[in-house]
Amino acid sequence: MVKRQAPRPAEVLELLRFKRFEFDGRKRRLESALTVQDLRRIAKRRTPAAAFDYTDGAADGELSLSRARQAFEDIEFHPSVLRDVSTVDTTTRILGGTSALPFGIAPTGFTRLMQTEGEEAGAGAAGAAGIPFCLSTLGTSSIETVKEANPNGRNWFQLYVMNQRHISYGLVERAAAAGFDTLFFTVDTPVAGARLRDKRNGFSIPPQISLRTVANTMTRPWWWWDFLTTPKLEFASLSSTGGTVGELLNAAMDPSIDYDDLAEIRKIWPHRIAIKGVQNVEDAKRLADLGVDAIVLSNHGGRQLDRAPVPFHLLPEVVREVGDDVEVMIDTGIMNGADVVASIAMGAKFTLVGRAYLYGLMAGGREGVDRMIEILSEQIVRTMKLLQVTSIEELEPKHVTQLTRFADLRPRGAGER
Repeated sequence: MVKRQAPRPAEVLELLRFKRFEFDGRKRRLESALTVQDLRRIAKRRTPAAAFDYTDGAADGELSLSRARQAFEDIEFHPSVLRDVSTVDTTTRILGGTSALPFGIAPTGFTRLMQTEGEEAGAGAAGAAGIPFCLSTLGTSSIETVKEANPNGRNWFQLYVMNQRHISYGLVERAAAAGFDTLFFTVDTPVAGARLRDKRNGFSIPPQISLRTVANTMTRPWWWWDFLTTPKLEFASLSSTGGTVGELLNAAMDPSIDYDDLAEIRKIWPHRIAIKGVQNVEDAKRLADLGVDAIVLSNHGGRQLDRAPVPFHLLPEVVREVGDDVEVMIDTGIMNGADVVASIAMGAKFTLVGRAYLYGLMAGGREGVDRMIEILSEQIVRTMKLLQVTSIEELEPKHVTQLTRFADLRPRGAGER
């Protein structure tokens, strides 16, 4: 029998450890976030539906996005044992330079609508963390402003080739003059995808005030205060910003772009070039033969063609075919540091995060982006230690199995030319 005794006050006091109350609401929110999904929940509470859904949503039935995320959930890790992993090195080399972590911030459009600190917060956080930042053609901060926010870090520029080619060429020249070291030529956007959430929300640039938007924002007055008391939105390229998002995207994109446009851009751009939006092996091989520096396997976050290939599923075959000739990168669906580790293990040289970055931004501005990077970094380090690898270079396909839910029922040779 256990001997009972009256509680002793001194022993009870030893158990009482009260956490100091944090009076800064932003810090308190961000400290409570342990995952990117936590940041997403905070972002949803603090952002009007139209702006949040622009980030959170995808095209049509959003199957491409859900499948991409499911692909990362359907992995099995295979750890080693009895290895010293007291320290791990997350540094990697990509596109001629170093990154402190195996991920960078992907290009996102209309970013200051999500939270007014916008690309400056993203670029500053990336620079502080030692990772690359990529500015979108449809970004809401200029090339030069991003350079000021991240003067010593790695800045990349994502290009849409528009029907008015001189606009695109001018952007390329400005990015080169500002010291951006890599151009991301996006090739999966001949037209805008069917962003149904945006249509249902009446999402437009700039936001249009209606009874519905007033009702939705009554509980989020801080967002409107920020929006109305900060400088007017400025785009990296567009001089006219009226209309729906789809109308803006269709004005900025050109369904006639082809390999001749790629050749022309390469004449203008003096540094490394990556082709973003590759979705099959055949195109990857052709681009490798043309001597591009990198390809990004991406279905645009599920925001263009719904039911497009899942980049993580496509990764092993592409790496086998072209991995010795170009650097293969991946985006879409990455919400955890374990997703990053799995991608690197399956052959990706680097990864990009878009929604995770915007969730952090909406949750807490620059500090929110810092917190997002911190969360992913902690998850990467912990996953590497549990796999018992000490560096990015040690990650191999043997560490990961891609479990599958769907059978490919195409007859042998289907889809090949």
